[in-house]
Amino acid sequence: MLYSYIKNLDKADSLVSAAARSLQEGRILVLPTDTIYGLSCRADDKAAIKKILRLKKRDVMKTALVVLVGSLAMLKKYVFLSPRQEELLRRYWRNNKRPTTVILRHRNQLPHELTGSSDGLALRLPKSDFLIKILNRVGVPLVSTSLNISGEEPIYSLEEILDKFPSAGKDISLMVDAGRPRRRKPSRLLDLRGDGRPVVLRK
Repeated sequence: MLYSYIKNLDKADSLVSAAARSLQEGRILVLPTDTIYGLSCRADDKAAIKKILRLKKRDVMKTALVVLVGSLAMLKKYVFLSPRQEELLRRYWRNNKRPTTVILRHRNQLPHELTGSSDGLALRLPKSDFLIKILNRVGVPLVSTSLNISGEEPIYSLEEILDKFPSAGKDISLMVDAGRPRRRKPSRLLDLRGDGRPVVLRK
């Protein structure tokens, strides 16, 4: 496992290239997100997704995994989006808003392990330029799920990772340490699948 500590993610172009290359090769990474650290892989890589689920000791049929997209154009390839839903998304994902994950009806383009076998896919456009650069370099959405064993508290300091994930050395290709996360609350979660008002699943 490669470990990289960096204070300023805005100056991490070489790290963006290394992360994108590892993801293209089907590897699992630990990346800082808008909220807490997350385990990531390509969202179209079924084998890598299953490896993440094994690491987290998580049941495939449990709550769906969150997928990060680099743009609305990327999102539209994988979910159905009405003009009304697009208007809501642009409002929720504006720069001055808190991180917001939305659930939309998917197009069956990604492995069912991401959806919990439901018709919904949970997506977020990250506010992190570092993540956006990686997403655009890879060209496909990325899985982003909290760095923890299922049902346990998330890991906020990467010094703890080997205690919680003894196999991390061989299962995780790259770990990017940007210090303790500033925001520890998970993103707001909204279900936009209905025709009426969004359903707030997590404030």
